[in-house]
Order: sequence, then structure tokens, then C-alpha cells
Amino acid sequence: MRAAPGCAAPSPSRGTGWGGGETPTTLADWLSAATTGLQAALDLTRREARLEAQLLTGHGLGVDRPWLIAHDDHRLRPRQQEDLLLLLARRLGGEPMAYILGRRAFYDLELAVTPAVLIPRPETELLVEAALERLQPEAPCRLLDLGTGSGAIALALARHRTEALITAVDRSAEALAVARANARRLGLGHVRFVLSDWYAALAGEVFDLIVANPPYVAEDDPHLQRGDVRFEPAQALRAGPDGLAAIRVIVAGAPAHLRPGGWLLLEHGHDQAAASQTLLAAAGFEAVFTLSDLAGLPRVSGGRLPGHAAA
Repeated sequence: MRAAPGCAAPSPSRGTGWGGGETPTTLADWLSAATTGLQAALDLTRREARLEAQLLTGHGLGVDRPWLIAHDDHRLRPRQQEDLLLLLARRLGGEPMAYILGRRAFYDLELAVTPAVLIPRPETELLVEAALERLQPEAPCRLLDLGTGSGAIALALARHRTEALITAVDRSAEALAVARANARRLGLGHVRFVLSDWYAALAGEVFDLIVANPPYVAEDDPHLQRGDVRFEPAQALRAGPDGLAAIRVIVAGAPAHLRPGGWLLLEHGHDQAAASQTLLAAAGFEAVFTLSDLAGLPRVSGGRLPGHAAA
């Protein structure tokens, strides 16, 4: 069981409303007690805690939520109780639900995730939408996803642009293994995966559009010690003293790997839009823009390389 840094992992009974010998034996009792424990330990609403309790329980028992609801009088066997207590203890220790369940929904995909990759987040869907808007439907094109992680962006684009040839790179072999497995499971064979530190393994290759959700958190940002990010790979989060180190490298290298008229689109922190626009303009990009996510926060910036658009 993985505990939060600087904290001991809680015992399975801690904060759940039961102790040794008091473990609930029916699903109804278990879900009620687990919900109470999660609500108290993680500062969740009752509804949020109930949903997490159901997801953990369904995962542990190998059943779906409707089955749980229809069988609340089901009596748990001792081994089932032990397994569920271990899952609950992981969550009480702060481990992200995505890592415990081994999956995360993104765009219209269900992706496998492991601690080797960043957990896909809803705000990154804005980057996918911005890319799709700048590609002509059914037109052949070449796309590049830098720092692909679980493959979320590349595979979402592949699902909606079957005519595109997509290259997804990451410097982590473990991350690429997760992305390849997702591509195989989803039947998206027109994605090529390359082990590369940004553009290093792509000499001479050019694309119609480049997308990236790079690391953009400053090394001393206190948010790195809170919530899910404590468990996520540091190399996918930290980007130098100001959080812009990766964005600088990507923007500086993009002109050599874009066709005239090609786009570069980047996700960044909510306070990095101005800096990202400045970097794009300095690198010669035109039509520089920033889009805000559903929370109203500046989240995606991009620009177009001068010249005739190829796509």
C-alpha cells in the first residue's frame, strides 16, 4: 500500500466507523461505513464519498454500480471484506482513485492508467477540441503529441481523425508501454509511439500540428505536496523554477518540425498564458491565442507558423 509522503498509511479500520471485529457484513452496512470514512478522511461531500465507496467496492468485487444497488443485502465473505478494506485503506491514504481502479475516462475514451503516467484531467480535453477545430475533416495530415503519457491526447485525436498519421512521444519507456496498451485495446493502430526526449528522436520529421501537455508546475509549488499530484510522476509535473522550462523547449523546437501554416498548441498553468504567448510570438508564430477551460481559467495557448496551411 502506498502512503502519502510524510504520512503513515492508515490502518484499514481507521476513520471508517468500525474497528477490529466490527467490520460490516452486508453491502448496505459496508457502503454506509465506507462512505462515512471517506467523507471524514478526504473532506468529500456525502455524495462524492458515496460514489467513491461504490466504485471501490465494485472494483473489489468485480461488479458494476447497478448490481451493488440491487444487492445491498448481499453478505460479504471474509476474504471479500479483507480485499475491500485494503482498497479502502489505499484511498484513505490519499492514493488517487484512478490508480486504484487502474482506469480513467477522458474525452470519449476509457484509458488504463498506472503510477507511471499522469492522470488525464478534464481540462486537457480543451486541448483536444482546439486541435480538432484546426484540422480539416477527412484530410490526410501528420500530428505530433509531445509527452504523451497514457496516450490520452493522441488517442482522442486518433479516434476522431482516422485519416491522420499520429506520432506520440515520451521519454519514459514505462509511460509508452501504457500508451501502446491503450492503443491496442482501443483498436487505434494509426498511432506511432516513439521513445524521445521531446524532439530528439524526430530529426527531419515535420508535422501539420503539434500538441503538448507538458510539465508546467514550478519546482517549489506547494500544490505538489497536496492531493493526487503527490502520487503522480514528478517528471510529468515539475518544470524548473518558474514552471516554463518544458514549454520553452517545445516552442523553440517547434518551427523546425512544423510545415508552413502548421499549428502548435500547448496546455499550461492558469497563470502562464501571457508568458506562453510571449514565447510563441518570439519564436515567430502568428495568430497567437489563449483559450479558457470550463472554470474560466486560461488553459491552452497556441499559434500558427507563417506560410500556406497544409491542412
